[in-house]
Amino acid sequence: MQIYPKLNERQQEIVNFIKKEKTLQIGDVLGLIEKKFGVKRLTLVRDLSFLAKNNILDKHGKGRSISYSISQQYLALEKINVEEYFSRPFSEREASPVFKDEIFSILNDNLFSEEEIEMLEKANGKYIETRNKLAKDSPAIFRKEWERLIIELSWKSSEIEGNTYTLLETEMLLREMHFAKGKDKSEAQMLLNHKKTLDFILTNDDYFKDITLDKIIKIHEFLTEKIDIKKDFRDHPVGITGTIYRPIPKKKEIEVIMKKLVEALEKVENPFTKSFIVLVMIAYIQPFEDGNKRTSRIIANAILHAYSKSMLSYRDVNTIEYKKAMILFYEQNNVSYIKEIFMQQFEFAVENYFG
Repeated sequence: MQIYPKLNERQQEIVNFIKKEKTLQIGDVLGLIEKKFGVKRLTLVRDLSFLAKNNILDKHGKGRSISYSISQQYLALEKINVEEYFSRPFSEREASPVFKDEIFSILNDNLFSEEEIEMLEKANGKYIETRNKLAKDSPAIFRKEWERLIIELSWKSSEIEGNTYTLLETEMLLREMHFAKGKDKSEAQMLLNHKKTLDFILTNDDYFKDITLDKIIKIHEFLTEKIDIKKDFRDHPVGITGTIYRPIPKKKEIEVIMKKLVEALEKVENPFTKSFIVLVMIAYIQPFEDGNKRTSRIIANAILHAYSKSMLSYRDVNTIEYKKAMILFYEQNNVSYIKEIFMQQFEFAVENYFG
C-alpha cells in the first residue's frame, strides 16, 4: 500500500509542471529546472526516476522517446488545500465536468496505506472487545446501543440530504412513531426508511460481504419506499448543486459503469477499502434519480458490518464539510478529504458506541 514520500522543492516543481502540461519529456522541463535550481540534466533524470519509482509519475516509452505523466493514484491521494480550493467559484476550479472512466484505475487496495489500515484495525479491535463484552454483560444495554446507533445514523444521513428533523425528533419518531409537528411527511418517511433498511442489514450479516447490482437496487428501494422516486436506474441527465460536474446521463451507460464498479469491488480484499469505494463511487455515478448518497452511506456501512467492523453514524461530521469532500471527489477524483472524514468518523464511532 502506497505512502508517498515528501518531495523537495525541485521535485514538487516537476510534479506541478506535469500537472499543467499533462505529459513531459526531459527536454520540456530541463531549461526551467536548470534556471530555477541551478542543477544539470543528471539531477533532473534522478528526480524523474525517483518520482516514477514512488508511483508519483508513470513512465512511458524507451530511450529518447521516454515521457512521463502523473499517476492517477497519486492525483487521487494527494492532499489538497480544501479551504483554498472552495474559495474559488465552482466555474473557476478547473473541475472535470463529466464522469471519468479513468477512475477505475485507482479502485484498489492502495487507496489506504498500511499504516492507515493498521490504525483502523486497531480501533476496530477495541470496538469488537467492548461490543462483545457489553453483549455478554448486559444484553438490554447492548440492544439499546444498536438502537441509538440506528437513530443517530438515520438522523445524520437524512440531515445531509436536507431533512429538517432534529435528533430528538428523530428519536421520538423511530422509537414511538411520534411525528414532529410542521414537518413534511416525506421527511418522516425518509427516516423510517433508514431504520427499516438498517434493521434489514443487522439481521442479514453475511448478505453484504459481496455486492451486486441487485443488492444496490434493493437497498435503494428500501431507502426510497413510499417516496416518489423511480426505483431503477435513471434515464435522464441530472445536475448537482454547487459543481459543474454532470453524472452520466443515460440508463444504458449507467448500467455499464455500475457493472464495472461491481467487478472492481470483487477484486478489492480489504473491507475498509471496499466500503470506502462504495461510499464515493455510488455518489459519483449517481445511478438513481435521488437517494444516491444515502444509498452509498448505508451500503458502505452494510459492508463494514458484514465484516465485523464498526458502522459509522456520521453523527459528528459537519454536513457542509462532507458535501465539500464529495464535490472534491466529483471534480478532481481526489479522495484525500473524504477519506480523512471516513477515518475520523470510524474512530468517533468506536469511541462513542458500545463502550
